[in-house]
Amino acid sequence: MAADIPSIKHQIWLRDAETQKVMSALNEGATARFVGGCVRNALLGVPVADVDIATSDEPARSTAKLEAAGFKVVPIGADHGTVMAVGAERSYEVTTLRVDVETNGRHADVAFTQDWQGDAERRDFTMNALYADADGTVHDPLGGYDDLKARRVRFIGDAETRIKEDYLRVLRFFRFHAAYGEGDLDAPSLQACAANRDGLAKLSAERIQVELLKLLGADNAGPVVRAMAAAGIMGDVLPEASRLDRFERVLDIEVTQLFTSDPVLRLGAIVDGEEAAASAAKRLRLSNADRDRLTAMHTDQTKIVCYLSMREVRRALYGMGLQLFKDRVMLGWADDGKTTNAFQWRALLAMADTWERPEIPLSGSMIKAAGVPEGPEIGRVRAEVEEWWIDSDFTDDEFSIIERLKAVVQATVY
Repeated sequence: MAADIPSIKHQIWLRDAETQKVMSALNEGATARFVGGCVRNALLGVPVADVDIATSDEPARSTAKLEAAGFKVVPIGADHGTVMAVGAERSYEVTTLRVDVETNGRHADVAFTQDWQGDAERRDFTMNALYADADGTVHDPLGGYDDLKARRVRFIGDAETRIKEDYLRVLRFFRFHAAYGEGDLDAPSLQACAANRDGLAKLSAERIQVELLKLLGADNAGPVVRAMAAAGIMGDVLPEASRLDRFERVLDIEVTQLFTSDPVLRLGAIVDGEEAAASAAKRLRLSNADRDRLTAMHTDQTKIVCYLSMREVRRALYGMGLQLFKDRVMLGWADDGKTTNAFQWRALLAMADTWERPEIPLSGSMIKAAGVPEGPEIGRVRAEVEEWWIDSDFTDDEFSIIERLKAVVQATVY
């Protein structure tokens, strides 16, 4: 363990009473330590989302201890050593120390162990093989802290061996570099990823989707995606990715303008055209909502320009809806070669965020009272009046709307 590794004892999540209660229960007659992302992120000074714990106890014993301490325990992967302790503030994944017995490129058969070194050696990257005691003391069995300080994402041991244990690690290598790395990608790791990219075909679309969207959403995704494309890996997992230039510009806009990262928008930027969007959605098995959003970005290529008037903005918002309008604004901004137009593009987004969708004050009973018979004619008349209403910039003058209704009805013989 490197002598200069700082303690993480001041982390709020670590000092939380509930977290300490979990650790106190697990440390009765055994050893439990925080592991992986929570330790890595704490050392980097970035937010910690998930708190994972490794323990020398087997799952049944961990479960008994946690239940005795008052926690609900869910066996989310007990065969592989993982149970979840559900607290009032967060959940904790508790995994028994383990070593791989057999791997097939997708998952591993494991055996439980008491060997912390062996548990560390089965993990993916050195920066993820960091452990911490309940008091914040960090343990580094594989020299991961030096890699973490250097922002270097490096496989544990032989990169090719680690990849063949689970081919998803190819994508995880790029994703972790985009999220935590700096400078050039680790050359031996990159070479091993390129040499074993055919193994990605063994993975489910759902696993690839989750990892790819996390990668696209990272702040440093631009050069990493370029490296993936150069290695032939992007062409394997997303052959529809033909607009790396627009993807990079959307990423730059989100980062420099302090917008929240939007992986689905970035996916929409990297593909081009309705057919490519539909193909990507199917390939990645996106949720229905994400599929519909992605394809809508590329359906009916109505472009948004930065000099729209407020009236034109309201009309576009009414026709497209808020999400699609904002997506089209971002894609239009990315395709705009003039950086001096940034203020206008931001103004469009600001107008959209303050917009409230109006409702036309025209009911079916009003249309029937005007002499329109029950049936499809009611919908046709309403649509014609609504079109006029939109052109009038959504007037709320009920008298004018009724007069327009009368004119539409009088022009039709029933």
